Amino acid sequence: MKKLFFAALAIMSCGTMIGQGTSDPVIMRINGKNILRSEFEYSYNKNNSDGVLEKKTVEEYVPLYVDFKLKVAEAERVGIDTLTSIRTELNGYKEQMVLPTIVDSAYIEREAKHTYDMTAARFGTDDVLTASHILVLLRQDATPEDDAKAKARIDSIYNVLRAVPVDQLENRFADVAKECSDDKGSAMRGGALGQFGKGMMIPDFETAAYALKAGEMSAPIKSTVGYHIIYMKDRHPFEPYEYHHAAILQFLEHRGIKQMSANAYIDSIAKLRGVERTVVVDSVYKDLAAKDPDLRNLSQEYYDGTLMYEISKSQVWDKAQNDTYGLEQYFKQNAKNYKWDKPRFSGIIIRGKDESVISKAKKLAKKVEEPDWAKTIVDGLNTDSVKVVRIERGLFKQGDNATIDRLVFGDKSKNVKSVKDYPATGVYGKKIKKPRSYKDVKGSVTTDYQNEKEREWVEELRGKYEVVVYDEVVKTVNKH
Repeated sequence: MKKLFFAALAIMSCGTMIGQGTSDPVIMRINGKNILRSEFEYSYNKNNSDGVLEKKTVEEYVPLYVDFKLKVAEAERVGIDTLTSIRTELNGYKEQMVLPTIVDSAYIEREAKHTYDMTAARFGTDDVLTASHILVLLRQDATPEDDAKAKARIDSIYNVLRAVPVDQLENRFADVAKECSDDKGSAMRGGALGQFGKGMMIPDFETAAYALKAGEMSAPIKSTVGYHIIYMKDRHPFEPYEYHHAAILQFLEHRGIKQMSANAYIDSIAKLRGVERTVVVDSVYKDLAAKDPDLRNLSQEYYDGTLMYEISKSQVWDKAQNDTYGLEQYFKQNAKNYKWDKPRFSGIIIRGKDESVISKAKKLAKKVEEPDWAKTIVDGLNTDSVKVVRIERGLFKQGDNATIDRLVFGDKSKNVKSVKDYPATGVYGKKIKKPRSYKDVKGSVTTDYQNEKEREWVEELRGKYEVVVYDEVVKTVNKH
């Protein structure tokens, strides 16, 4: 069994030698792996920043960090870092770090030009129109009378607008659209439909729109959705690529073009080299980490944290949680730590259609043990088609539940609120002064039992792996 060494007991000349001649000396060695002062400082400063309730001194933090690294060493020993699920998670993390640093400008430019070409093709040689409209909606199942009313309404609106001077028509049209148009979406914008071209509107509307010059208003026209009046604000040929370039780039950026370009770049390099995508990501990631200490420390923290979580879960947390015998024994040995200052009520709240249901429920409960009360009552009184009872089971202290407070603890200030369809309410169970088993205080016992098992496990790891801490370097943390 390997011995645990601390710097006070270690060979001081070795610690001094490692600490000299470098701006980032080794602060400790765990299982043969050197840990640099910068990595320790990163962890210490992050976990002792403003807002942390229980700040530690550097000397107090050292053994905590050692324990953390010991768990990582054990995880590596048993091969957790080689599991497919863990590799996938770690590789995914690397991608998250790598992708934002890669921008393939050539790829983005190709996509921008492709987007322009596709849009330009939709317009062809036809003008781009900028128009507004006022709609009087007409349902497809409208009667002739409905049609006549709609036509009369659109004609009335048109007659008002036709009397407006040309230089005031655009503004007046917008005001009328806001007040009268049944197209509520465009009405909020004064009837504005934005830019459109061939094939983007319903045929009757499109034909009428393309017949207008800039500044002109159409007479009422009928389409499949109702009657329209169209105002043509502007029309012109589709602009060249340079005109739309900035807007297209912004459009593509909102849709993640930079990440797409990074993915395409990585895939192209992987194909060129004949390697897996993860190999390329890992290579880029290592280059970034070598140049950026913060990224390097952050990545190490993520790696260590992932392995520590998995090994702790398998070796301590899950084992302790599922060890019912161990939990019960731990509870019995430490029962004094789980005393209650006030009694609890262990039982059920019964909500029924009437008082007879409450009575029947209690009779059924008397025939079985407490864990089976709820199921026995529900199975015995409810059917697939008729539900006459509802059960709520729990361990209640005073203040947890108004019904329990009144019916069990005698607090007359609390009201028993009836539930819809279940106006009658009763309780069944008993008061208990102290926990009967670990199950009555399962959360607290499980946490304490897990902590106990973790302490035992860490002691085992301290005896299993060599640990060397260089005190002289510890003294320089945040002081260099």
